[in-house]
Amino acid sequence: MIDMHAHWRPAEVADALRARTREPRILRNEDGVEVLKSGRMGDAPLADAFDDVGFHLARMDRQGVETSVLSLLGSFCWIEAQPPDVSGPLCRKVNDGLSAICQKHPGRFAAFAALPLTDMSAAAAEFERALGLPGVIGAQIPGNLFLTRKDAEAVRPLLEVANRRRAVLFVHHGPRPGDAFPKVAGDTDNARRRNGTLDMQASLSSVMVTLCLTDLLSAYPEATIVVHNLGGNIPYEIERMDHRCLLDTPAEELPSSRFRKAKVYVDCNSFGPHSIEAAVRLYGAERIVCGTDGTEFGCDWTRKALAEAAIGDEAREQILRRNAAAMLARAAAMPQRAAAAAE
Repeated sequence: MIDMHAHWRPAEVADALRARTREPRILRNEDGVEVLKSGRMGDAPLADAFDDVGFHLARMDRQGVETSVLSLLGSFCWIEAQPPDVSGPLCRKVNDGLSAICQKHPGRFAAFAALPLTDMSAAAAEFERALGLPGVIGAQIPGNLFLTRKDAEAVRPLLEVANRRRAVLFVHHGPRPGDAFPKVAGDTDNARRRNGTLDMQASLSSVMVTLCLTDLLSAYPEATIVVHNLGGNIPYEIERMDHRCLLDTPAEELPSSRFRKAKVYVDCNSFGPHSIEAAVRLYGAERIVCGTDGTEFGCDWTRKALAEAAIGDEAREQILRRNAAAMLARAAAMPQRAAAAAE
């Protein structure tokens, strides 16, 4: 398996977490022990607060994961929403650290860069710089940047870099700087299900409508776009979209056809066999990659779902490895060509 959706908790931001006055932050508990205090995630001793390469590699070996593509865990993405003079150095430190992991363990890791999103010019500059680092194949950016075609105008500087460098943009559910997030307060009934499934999937569906049913990506044919969690609920909503299209705008090309042609990739993180079957029918197996959230449970879940999905061995192999391998090879080739040209 190649895991395109493996989140990382970088120890490089520990000092910045100590300086914060609100969560997430590092402080000493009543016993004098430093803990990472992070809202619903509770208090984590520092020994458990950040990811360890050796632990992750051992888990990959147990699970048969050839390569993990690392990206910031959502609770660490606060670094991207700070003022540019704060977020810039933090993102550079994280990206340098991710690249160092990739260099130390060739072939086992690749990485999506973190970007200082409060200044798109600075974000584009850091994206450009990070793509020159070994192992960095693209960047992770928040889904709320693509909720509508109008929202997505702000992302053009990043799309231009991704297109020119043939890089990957991993679109993950999350807020733009300044967005109220999460939408549902913690004291609401079933808050985790409402935020972590209902709102997340609905938001990702809107992202896919922007990416696939508008002309936004037409100017960026060399950029690769990946949306997690099967692109929201689109595999199940598409039949209604087609129905409404036939009723309301019968001269328009069916949404199902446009989704299939759009060539936006999705990962199958957290979904079961029936959802994967629906996604294969809509997008085609050639547009689906694996994702596990970087956890052992996620890996077990994804492998079981793919084994049980009635999609055939060829499609299963495409999703498990082949699609991602081609994507990684394409993204990795561009820095090599650029370095050769500079010599």
